[in-house]
Amino acid sequence: MTDRQQLSDVRARIDAVDEELLALVNERGRLAQEVARIKRAQGEEGDFYRPEREQEILRRLEALNQGPLSDEVIARLFREVMSACLALQQPLKVGFLGPEGTFTQAAALKQFGHDVQLQPLASIDTIFREVEAGDMNYGVVPVENSTEGVVNHTLDCFLTSPLQVVGEVELRIQQNLASRENDLAAIRRVYSHQQGLAQCRAWLDNHLAGAERITVDSTAEAARVATAEPGSAAIASDAAIDLYELNTLAEGIEDISGNTTRFLVIGRQSPPPTGDDKTSVVVSRADRPGGLVDLLEPLARHEINMTRLDARPSRQGVWEYAFFIDLRGHAEDPNVSEALSEMSEQASLFRVLGSYPRAAR
Repeated sequence: MTDRQQLSDVRARIDAVDEELLALVNERGRLAQEVARIKRAQGEEGDFYRPEREQEILRRLEALNQGPLSDEVIARLFREVMSACLALQQPLKVGFLGPEGTFTQAAALKQFGHDVQLQPLASIDTIFREVEAGDMNYGVVPVENSTEGVVNHTLDCFLTSPLQVVGEVELRIQQNLASRENDLAAIRRVYSHQQGLAQCRAWLDNHLAGAERITVDSTAEAARVATAEPGSAAIASDAAIDLYELNTLAEGIEDISGNTTRFLVIGRQSPPPTGDDKTSVVVSRADRPGGLVDLLEPLARHEINMTRLDARPSRQGVWEYAFFIDLRGHAEDPNVSEALSEMSEQASLFRVLGSYPRAAR
């Protein structure tokens, strides 16, 4: 058999596989519609998004995966399949910190796929309000960066909002410098979100020490400004650079490789346990010596791993603080439930912000 014949044979097999995939994907869509019909017949209303079920599916498929496609690619492919099937049941409305082209939009797409109705919103407060009002099914908000720490505005919103955390997304952040200009020597001003400027501080010191650094609401807004202002550049994502048709002058200018931002998905009800979960709580300690140590002691005694601890003014009084805690496990797990109950007895403020599937890495 000649090379041309071999190539023709392989292409024919690919065509056959594609036809089989097409039939199977459509069959999955029909099954998703049947699930929705059964749930509606049982009186279930609202959206049919089940983050715990999606996480279970992805973990099972990754465990079965034998390549050559990586687990990351498999997860991305099936996320889109699940997104399309969910849209057949009932399209979701998801708010994110806009405008279009932000890293928060990229996190929303990573979590929900491209078949949801994404809505850019002007502020983190607005995202919380829109979800609380029911105008959005879910919202996606940044909560911490591996380089620059927590996003205080998001934590503060949880102090007054009844919403729950229903999921988390971790997104590798690559910052790029882009402009209408074609040469670094022409750049006199650099725009970005305050986190973007902070994450690239050393690179800017070395390459654009004389350029003014100007903070705007988002990296996407920075890209928009750079389109109209001569001598300006933006630190922004690939998506924002493409959206505003800028020239990329430098790629990957973040100071620390592996720079990652964690986002929370907010909704009205946390999902049930999956076996690999996290729980977020906010507490205030009683004002006495050793109060914080006593508050955290049940976690150690019940062998629960605390993965994050941040303090914010509690708004209950001068120099009083609320502590935001992330821990491994679900609030319904027996050991976690017992520890949280003991913590609540000692706290002046205590609220479980949500239990949710741990982000796949």
